[in-house]
Amino acid sequence: MPHTVDFTTVSTEGLESSPVAAALAGLRANEARYFKNKYDHVFTVEPAADAQPTIDWVHRILEEERGIVIASRPLEATAFQVENIRMAYVFYESGLSINVMYTVDDGGKRAVGFKLSDGMEVPAELGSFKFARQKSKLAGTIRGSYFVIKGEY
Repeated sequence: MPHTVDFTTVSTEGLESSPVAAALAGLRANEARYFKNKYDHVFTVEPAADAQPTIDWVHRILEEERGIVIASRPLEATAFQVENIRMAYVFYESGLSINVMYTVDDGGKRAVGFKLSDGMEVPAELGSFKFARQKSKLAGTIRGSYFVIKGEY
């Protein structure tokens, strides 16, 4: 069952099995605040078992674009559209968050973003990426990276 991510009272609901659950909850809340402020979109997530088509889409892009297979177990996911941008997020047990930004219009921006929760190591499958750091009141230090999607999905 989907639940709304509250960015004023950060909750680890759905993320309890992660060794960095509090930091991952902060990261998830940080994303919810961004979409509320920029697009007035209410960020909801659902358990991975209920979001398999979204997870499959994200994993297909990772595999076909870069040969990346994520080792960690997905905990939650969401998919939605704001303006002309299709968005998908998958939150993993390791503390990793992957998002896909896919502009619906031809020639628009399309990318995969990776964010690492405070306290987690860089997963081996993402070892070739350089991660920039940003501070967040909700999530502590977030490390992020991305790549541009070249194919059609």
